[in-house]
Amino acid sequence: MEFKKQFYDLLTRRRSIRKYKNTPIDKEIIERILNGAMQAPSGKNRQNWRFIVLSGNKKNEYLLYSQMAWQKLSPILKTRLKPSLYEFTERFFYTLGDAPVIIFCYSHNSPDEKHLTNVGSVYMAAENINLAAFAEGLGCCTMGAPLEIKTQVDQFLGVTEWPEYKKGELELLCAITLGYPDHEPPKAPRVTESRVTFLE
Repeated sequence: MEFKKQFYDLLTRRRSIRKYKNTPIDKEIIERILNGAMQAPSGKNRQNWRFIVLSGNKKNEYLLYSQMAWQKLSPILKTRLKPSLYEFTERFFYTLGDAPVIIFCYSHNSPDEKHLTNVGSVYMAAENINLAAFAEGLGCCTMGAPLEIKTQVDQFLGVTEWPEYKKGELELLCAITLGYPDHEPPKAPRVTESRVTFLE
């Protein structure tokens, strides 16, 4: 009973964090989180996720690409966000909230599996990263922004030289910033009305 309460508490308390403390993360914690990610279900049990973990100088170099992605997204976000939130989001893209680690999630797609099943398997693993990070006292933010400049990101990470990439089987799906939270953002209310249909 206690475990069930803790589990649902974990789901409801998780937040997307966009500001982090300047505190490194022990490698064993990152490995534990990624092991948790790889407990996710996957189509035909292919376990087709591939993770690339950036930290240190490589992470700092990536900030230029995050800023490039912002240039693509900023016109859209300017029409959708309040000015204060727009400015906060812009700062996040330029610094990634000082996150010490970024995890890039790729799908190794297979022609004998439906595309949505391939990518869906990896997104389930990405959700496990979100939950495992929170359980570890960390915060994270899952970002689709790298998809705005997918080819440049692939080249930066060096995956363009991988055999599966050359065969057109490797696909970037998202990036996840990871670090110790330095703010406590409110959680947007969950919309439940008209989201579930029961048929009997």
